[in-house]
Amino acid sequence: MTDPAPRWPLPGAPALRDELLAAYDEDGRRYHDLRHLGEVLDRLTELSAAGERFDPLTVTLAAWFHDGVHERSDDDEARSAAWAKRALLDLGDGGPGAGVAAEVARLVLLTVDHRADAADGDGAALCDADLAILAAGRERYRAYAADVRAEWSHVPDADFARGRSAVLRDLLDRPVLFATSHARRYWERPARANLAAELSALA
Repeated sequence: MTDPAPRWPLPGAPALRDELLAAYDEDGRRYHDLRHLGEVLDRLTELSAAGERFDPLTVTLAAWFHDGVHERSDDDEARSAAWAKRALLDLGDGGPGAGVAAEVARLVLLTVDHRADAADGDGAALCDADLAILAAGRERYRAYAADVRAEWSHVPDADFARGRSAVLRDLLDRPVLFATSHARRYWERPARANLAAELSALA
């Protein structure tokens, strides 16, 4: 696993970094954990190297906060966005400023449904990096699917299969899964293959 800690973008705010690291390391997280955070940061690096244009500070902060709250509730993203805005503003003059705080909160909210517009460079980068797991190799994708099931272990198998299948069908029904050119070129096809295979296995 790639350690996310060295890639915290605010060297003057180590306490906030540690709060977030602790949140991603909470008991009960099987997918939305430190490994996931590291993979999202890796994919942002890949998108930047491929020439995708986005603000690195803002999007990196959004990546750190996007699953800051993960209690398997409908308002997880809203609470994560609120935490981001409040925490970044609380840094005062040592923080990135009100404009960045507001933009980070906006970006976190985009991860509710990952429907960023291609013209929204920051949103496209974050959403694509978060969804990049869908294009993982076969073994990593299987581990991801198993970890998602483990996070919802309290839900009976039939109910989980029904809900998960609906999510997979919604993704497969989209004209495109990704918003950036790089992701569409390299991640779209393997992602659709993985989704279709998982959906078939749930049937």
